[in-house]
Amino acid sequence: MDAKQICLLINDEIPKEKLFSAEKRGVHPNCNTSWRISPEPFWISQKELSWFEELGPHLLQFYRACNLLYSQSVRGIQPSWIAEYLDIGKPETVIQQGRMNRFKSHIPSVIRPDILPTSEDTRVITELDSIPGFIGATGCLARLYTKLGYSIVGGKDGMVNSYAEMIRALAKKDDPTLAIVVSDESEDYRPEMIWLAKALCDVGLRTAAVKPNDVIFTEEGLLVESQYGKINVDVVYRFYEMFDLQNIPKAELIFYSAKKRSITLTPPPKAYLEEKLYFALFHHLSLQSFWQRQLGKKTYPFLQKVIPHTWILDPRPLPPHAVIPNLEIEDKPVTDWRQLSDMTQRQRELVIKPSGFSELAWGSRGVAIGHDLPTEEWEAVIENAITNFENTPYVLQEFHTANRIRMQYYDFDTEEIQEMPSRPLLRPYYFVVGDTVKLGGIQAAVCPADKKIIHGMVDSIIVPCAKRA
Repeated sequence: MDAKQICLLINDEIPKEKLFSAEKRGVHPNCNTSWRISPEPFWISQKELSWFEELGPHLLQFYRACNLLYSQSVRGIQPSWIAEYLDIGKPETVIQQGRMNRFKSHIPSVIRPDILPTSEDTRVITELDSIPGFIGATGCLARLYTKLGYSIVGGKDGMVNSYAEMIRALAKKDDPTLAIVVSDESEDYRPEMIWLAKALCDVGLRTAAVKPNDVIFTEEGLLVESQYGKINVDVVYRFYEMFDLQNIPKAELIFYSAKKRSITLTPPPKAYLEEKLYFALFHHLSLQSFWQRQLGKKTYPFLQKVIPHTWILDPRPLPPHAVIPNLEIEDKPVTDWRQLSDMTQRQRELVIKPSGFSELAWGSRGVAIGHDLPTEEWEAVIENAITNFENTPYVLQEFHTANRIRMQYYDFDTEEIQEMPSRPLLRPYYFVVGDTVKLGGIQAAVCPADKKIIHGMVDSIIVPCAKRA
């Protein structure tokens, strides 16, 4: 098959997999995806693949250290301001849920970093997501591109099998039952989670993807309707955000069942582990001995190279002699965030985004790129971040540009293969299995080169990654 035939074949196969609802927004009527289709995967070398395989255990170690840092701050072993930062804007009930001994050592079981390859040998992690979308879609695309003969990272069923291993390890039994609970807020992802549930059933893991209201509570545990009939649930995969709890029917009953150990809940109800400001804490000068001790001689220097400088936009005034570390404007230290308003457009290669616990903190919502905004809008973004600190803390982060590449896609308007100048965002999916992590696959969101914010969009190419022979 030629490139055009491959793209049309993928377009024909997508509806059979039912990855999307019938309504698609902003795409050509003949296109069955919500992205551009490429005739080939995103290629990575063996050296790059080895780097991704090495990254997973480092991120697992990082999450464990983040969990410990918060716990030690609550207990007075570390400074109290650490937990205070991580708890800002959260209701007391959410804070107390995260502090329960029942979940003390629990961390997210799915880890997905957003990675910008900035050169052939350097990469930057812009953030971590512990409730990522596109698990099912990446699994489906891996199957489709594998059928075409490509050597997809993770293989044909790497996403599905790794997810299943993760659930079995959490349940500590060979034949557990799983409920993937998808909120209305995450409605766009429901079809792919239904796909994932079916794929898990096909590999022997009894699974149902349900709405929160479909969960049946009993004192003995939770039940859901599935293709096997009504089943007792061993593990609940929480595909809903902690900030949205008041809109999740039966969220309290799901939490109660986890607290009583009748189910295992993942990710654990720890809103503090979903904060982007951990990257700022990682670079905080007074915490370096903690990170060096907990991360060790391999993980600490590895992460230093890939976690960009990040700052918490805390508006409280500094003492006269103090400066904000590692932040300067034309070699002059910054002592007040409003000084950022004086930067020229060329100088402000910076990103401002909400840290977490907000409907603005996922996807590209709430993200502002300094050099992409006129001065008035940049000033408004800074003022908004400062004003809203007590409810939603914002972080400031160095802006990094991904490599410029060219990639082919099928254009439904011209009915021809086109080549797009573009920049990639790579998203590996790691699944925690006991003390190890499994790399299930890597998704590439390849966006037009003129876009400053790189994410899944209708004019991006979405493909799995494959190892170049």
